[in-house]
Amino acid sequence: MSVLTHLAAALEPLIRDYGAGAVAVIILFESFGVPLPGETLLVFASVLAGRGELSLPTLMVGAWAGAVAGDNVGYLIGRYGGRALVLRFGAAIGLDAARLATVEAAFARWGPVTVAGARFVAVLRQLNGIVAGTLGMEWPRFLVFNAIGAALWVGAWMTLGYVAGEHADALLGTARRFWPAFAITVAVVVLVGGAVWWRRRTG
Repeated sequence: MSVLTHLAAALEPLIRDYGAGAVAVIILFESFGVPLPGETLLVFASVLAGRGELSLPTLMVGAWAGAVAGDNVGYLIGRYGGRALVLRFGAAIGLDAARLATVEAAFARWGPVTVAGARFVAVLRQLNGIVAGTLGMEWPRFLVFNAIGAALWVGAWMTLGYVAGEHADALLGTARRFWPAFAITVAVVVLVGGAVWWRRRTG
C-alpha cells in the first residue's frame, strides 16, 4: 500500500471535514518536532484540491501559516527553555545531543539561509526553530527567512501534488531522491535575494 493510500485512510475524513484548518494544525505540530508526515500531507491535500474537492489557495495559506506558527513555537521553546531543556525532553521527538549538534553545525555554517532551506531537509525542518532559539538568532531575521522558506516549501510540494494528481505518489519518491540538490538551489536563491533585500534596506 502506498504512502498516500495510508495517509488517505488515516487523515482523509479530517482533511475533508476541516480542510485548510486541519492541514494548518498538523503542519504546525510537525514544524516543532512532532513526527508527522508533513510533505506527504501537503501532496495528498493538493491532490484533493486537484479533484475540485478543496481550494488550493486556501490550503496553501493554511499550510504556510501552520508552518510559520509551528517554527515560531519551536523558536520560543529553544529561546526560553534553553539547550538543556531541549536535550532533556528532546528524546520524545527523536532529538538527542548528536542530532542537535548536527543542526547547530549547519546553522553555524550557513546562518539565516539554513532557516529558509531547512524546510526541504527532514531533520532540519522539525528542529530549525528550536535550534534558532537556542542559538539566540534575532527573531525578526528568523521570522523573515522562516516565512520565505515555508512559502517555498508549501508551494513546491502542493504544486507537485496538484499537477501530478493520481501520479503524485510515484513523483513523491522521485522528488525526495533529488531534494538535496533542490534544497541547495533554493538556499542559494534565498541567500542572493536576502542579500539584495538587506542591501537595499541598509543602503
